[in-house]
Amino acid sequence: MPGQMIRQIIIYVVTFGVAFGLMRQVRKPHRWIGRPFLWIMNQTHSALTDWGLEHVAIEKDFTILDVGCGGGRTIQKLAALASAGSVYGIDYASGSVAASRTKNAELIKAGRVEIDQASVSQLPFADARFDLVTAVETQYYWPDLVNDMKEIRRTLKPGGRLIVIAETFSGGRFDNVKGSVMALLGSNALSEERQRELFSGAGFDEVQTFIEKSKGWICVVGRKPD
Repeated sequence: MPGQMIRQIIIYVVTFGVAFGLMRQVRKPHRWIGRPFLWIMNQTHSALTDWGLEHVAIEKDFTILDVGCGGGRTIQKLAALASAGSVYGIDYASGSVAASRTKNAELIKAGRVEIDQASVSQLPFADARFDLVTAVETQYYWPDLVNDMKEIRRTLKPGGRLIVIAETFSGGRFDNVKGSVMALLGSNALSEERQRELFSGAGFDEVQTFIEKSKGWICVVGRKPD
């Protein structure tokens, strides 16, 4: 009996370890094991991204940065909207960078897209470079929210905007379920009010929040003052 219990405990521990390891791929995908997760995220986040981008004006000649570009689907959408502009993507995971480059190979070849491995805490771009910075399903994992937001503001042109899009937030419809998963991933889903405070504290003005109540989505837009 004790031997059987030990075997069961070992099975539970191994199962939990494997499941947790796979879940961590959502946060930081590796080159091979993370590829299926990036494909899934491209599919499942597409409608969320479309909804969020409706809340910000995107001109054809914009220069745009996508922070946490993941599998690269958002970059593809942004390049279509800014058809005469340029789109840059960064991600701290090598697997995401590789997948995103593959997804946007033709746009990269045409010189309209550039994707690099970098952290939101230290963006490899000059001051006042971008008209718009997007962050879809990534803010949860930023290491230093206020300073990371300030780093993004640095790279924005005066009057440029940051848009944060997320499929869950504290106080949202599915927060009870999704909040537990986020906690396991070591991340935080901010409330609507906390987002406003964060944007304002990082030096953004004209902060607006948009909620899709039926799905529990949130979109926050802030402007870099002139």
